[in-house]
Amino acid sequence: MDSDQVLTLMKTVAAEVITPRFRSLADGEVMEKNPGDLVTVADHESEAILTRELSGAFPDAFILGEERTSADPTTLERYLAAEHAFTVDPVDGTKNFVHGSPDHAVMVSEVRHGETVRAWIWQPEHEVAWVAEKGAGTYRNGTRVERAPVPDDVPAVGVTSIWPLRGHSLGSLPPLLGSWVCCGVDYPRLMEGAADYILYARNSPWDHSPGALMVNEAGGVVGHPDGTPYTPQSLIPGIIVAADRSTYAAVRRQAAQAFASRDA
Repeated sequence: MDSDQVLTLMKTVAAEVITPRFRSLADGEVMEKNPGDLVTVADHESEAILTRELSGAFPDAFILGEERTSADPTTLERYLAAEHAFTVDPVDGTKNFVHGSPDHAVMVSEVRHGETVRAWIWQPEHEVAWVAEKGAGTYRNGTRVERAPVPDDVPAVGVTSIWPLRGHSLGSLPPLLGSWVCCGVDYPRLMEGAADYILYARNSPWDHSPGALMVNEAGGVVGHPDGTPYTPQSLIPGIIVAADRSTYAAVRRQAAQAFASRDA
């Protein structure tokens, strides 16, 4: 499948099994994987179709799906050992989806030899598609996107989905605001200029592999608080997404202290 075909597949899946249930989920179509961790019939059906079609097109690739991994933790080990893989987040922002928020997405990335080489985000309710290919840029609905650096005389605006850190100031940086609680919206919003950096605690490949490639291709930086660059096989907790290298460096200097206060 070329990149347009993968995007068409994602749009078709959303139109068939996700959008018809938006604000129309029936009793019994919402479950909990863990307390507060929601999953819906749309998540399961979307992942099943995407996995089947990607496996058919790329029979030698390993498909890492969020729901498959939730049911079988050994899936992550097989993904890490694979030379060629895809990550699938069938409904990113499930809690938003359940609560009727349009801020949800379908996300896919292709990983070769431990490096993300292609990525897709489809936001069905916003009707916005993000596509990136390593070395070829990031595109929003077909238009190339480049994220401008944060001006030296303007404080960087940061967001996070880590509830204890909201309102926490990182040194000279302003307090952190609440994110859109969906990586498939957070990463695009940073590229659009609504935020200059994002802090995450959790690190799952299906959440971050697509957006990380897109931000890097748009001129941003994605790494960990210890300075290690993000890769789709680095499972180090804590991720900093930044509009530019100087913002990443400034946030990184303060992030360790902020994470320590979260865990205190």
